Amino acid sequence: MLDRYHLVASLRAARLPQSPISPVLQQRAGIPGRLLFFAGLIAALLFTFVSLYLELRGSGAQLHFGLPVLVLVVALLIALAFEFINGFHDTANAVATVIYTNALPPNIAVLWSGFCNFLGVLLSTGAVAFAIVALLPPDLMLRVSTSAGLSMIFALLIAATLWNLGTWWLGLPVSSSHTLIGSIIGVGIAHGWMAGYLDFAHGDWRPLFKVGYALLLSPLVGFIGAALLLLSLKLGLRGRNQALFRAPEGRTPPPWWIRGVLILTCSGVSFAHGSNDGQKGIGLIMLILVGTVPMAFAVDRALTVEQTAQLVSLSSASEQALLRTHPGSAPSDPRPLLTAYQQRQTADPALLPALAALFAEVRGELHGHATLDSLSNERALALRNDLFLAGATVRLLDRTQPDLLPETWSTLQAFRAHADGAIQFIPVWVKVAVALSLGLGTLVGWRRIVATVGEGIGKAPMTYAQGASAQLMAMLTIGAADLFGLPVSTTHVLSSGVAGTMVANGSGLQWSTVRSMLLAWVLTLPAAIGLAAGLYWLFTWLL
Repeated sequence: MLDRYHLVASLRAARLPQSPISPVLQQRAGIPGRLLFFAGLIAALLFTFVSLYLELRGSGAQLHFGLPVLVLVVALLIALAFEFINGFHDTANAVATVIYTNALPPNIAVLWSGFCNFLGVLLSTGAVAFAIVALLPPDLMLRVSTSAGLSMIFALLIAATLWNLGTWWLGLPVSSSHTLIGSIIGVGIAHGWMAGYLDFAHGDWRPLFKVGYALLLSPLVGFIGAALLLLSLKLGLRGRNQALFRAPEGRTPPPWWIRGVLILTCSGVSFAHGSNDGQKGIGLIMLILVGTVPMAFAVDRALTVEQTAQLVSLSSASEQALLRTHPGSAPSDPRPLLTAYQQRQTADPALLPALAALFAEVRGELHGHATLDSLSNERALALRNDLFLAGATVRLLDRTQPDLLPETWSTLQAFRAHADGAIQFIPVWVKVAVALSLGLGTLVGWRRIVATVGEGIGKAPMTYAQGASAQLMAMLTIGAADLFGLPVSTTHVLSSGVAGTMVANGSGLQWSTVRSMLLAWVLTLPAAIGLAAGLYWLFTWLL
């Protein structure tokens, strides 16, 4: 076991060098550039809160300036700050290779990376955003607008932000995804313990395992893939273009085609980072909006008449399919039984009749409404909770109810897909706000992480071919993860890719830095879990 002194000493070992090897890292933005940055920051905040105000006013929600509004504003500011920190913490990895190979000057590289991050968030699918939210306890999600929900939101945000800031200060390339997921686990464990149902033998751990596999395997893919790419380049270009395998001299840029590859892969990594990591901020903000102003953001009021009619039809079809194959008496209120099933997943003869009764409730809530826009705020919130509970129950049935008929199973899955569409929506202004936060965050604070990636991992300076191999592999890995809705770490993938190229090139690794990075990687999960669990308990007690 490491004592406190040795632990701190190990972490400090990877701090940014006092005199960076690359002189370009010593360049600083001038006064006009700083003024433009702060103007952009103010404009982004104004856009966010004006858009929120207009959305709330358009929904008919009553705005009373006081403690609830203050909580909403503070929560949004912390969430945007998390994405801002994510910008200079994670995206620094995308520009490290183009800066150290002289493919682009630092200021241009950072600006271009920020723009690509911005586009990545805007064009993201939203799958990762809701994959992150799905890791939270379902019974807590049903109470997201209560004090427990607010405790959850603030514990998540503060724990993840504190660890990100601390590791950035030490210059350690640690994953924001890793931190956020650890915070979610911490809240879930603390909530289960306080609610008295924490039981690792039950519960739905599949989403957590899926995310865990992605976080664990993606650095291995980056390391091995980048090493193989570099070796392939050496074999394919044997005897030719040997300058590609030497470190840059001074500020000499690489040959035009490898420079193009480096810029292209930098763009791809930045875009992929925005489309993957940016969605985590989107998920957090939607959680905040549902928790603090549920009347306005409970359901997607933009659903068409056809989509609403399809939801009603599937509710009725699901109810009838369950009653035909599993008749039985359901409790007068099916929600407590279904909520308990989320917690322990224990068999109950009344489970499927209760689910059928909930489908009937959903159908009744939608009766007489051509669109969700015509629902009152109170009914919209009730519908949101019922759709969430029904969808979460259906998601668990494949393991606990193997006797469902194929046609019944298909009907239930179709309902779940439409229910998710009604409650898992992202307003355009939320995407723009997160895109601006991530893009602007890219412009500051990147030197610490860039220096660690460019100078601290390998014993020799990075070559052109190494930079291209590491970035190309990172771009492909993160892009593939985004398609499958898997949250992966840009930091881990690219840092491990750089390490892989150093090993393949025979350059050797600086084990002091590598050990510190591994130590931070190992500590991130338990530290985030502990921070979030403690904060959740504290906020629950205070509120």
